[in-house]
Amino acid sequence: MEKGKGVMGSGRRWAVDFTDNSTAHVSRDIPDPLGFTRASQDQDDSTMSRQKKDAEANWKSQKAWEVAQAPFKNLLMMGFMMWMAGSTVHLFSIGITFSALWQPISALQGVGKVFEPYKDSKVDLNGPKLLFIALNLGGLALGVWKLNTLGLLPTHASDWVSSLPPAQEVEYSGGGVPLY
Repeated sequence: MEKGKGVMGSGRRWAVDFTDNSTAHVSRDIPDPLGFTRASQDQDDSTMSRQKKDAEANWKSQKAWEVAQAPFKNLLMMGFMMWMAGSTVHLFSIGITFSALWQPISALQGVGKVFEPYKDSKVDLNGPKLLFIALNLGGLALGVWKLNTLGLLPTHASDWVSSLPPAQEVEYSGGGVPLY
C-alpha cells in the first residue's frame, strides 16, 4: 500500500485547507454582523494586551509584597526557637542565636536578587523592599537581644576591666611590727 492512499486504493488524500479567506471576493459579499467591525477587533486586541500587562503588573506587585512579608514568619519561628532554647549558655542556644543573626544578614545582602523577578516599569518595589529590610532588621535585633540575655554582649563596666588602667593608690599605710 502506498503512502497517502486510502484502504480502497482510490488515490484520494484527505486534507484540510486552513488558509484565511477573509480577503477573498466571496467573504466580501457577506456583511459583518451588527456591531462588528474589523478595526474594533484590532482595538480590542490592544485593549486586551494592555489589560494583560496591567494584570501581570498587579500580579508582580502582589508577589513582591508576599516576598516582603516572608521574614515575618521567620521572625516568629526564630522567636519561638529562642524561647525554647532558654537563657543559659550552651551549644543549642548559641547555635540558635547565631542562626538568628546569620539569616537576616544574608537576606539583607541579597535584597536585589530577591526582588529581581518582580522588576517592572509599572511595579513600585520601594515599599516591599523597605518592609523586607525592616523585618530583617527586626530579626537581627531579636538575635542581638538574645545575645544580651545570654550575657554574651559586653554591656557592663566589668566586661571592660582588663582594658582599664590600674587605679592610683589614694592612701598608703605602713609601719608596725612584722610578725614572722
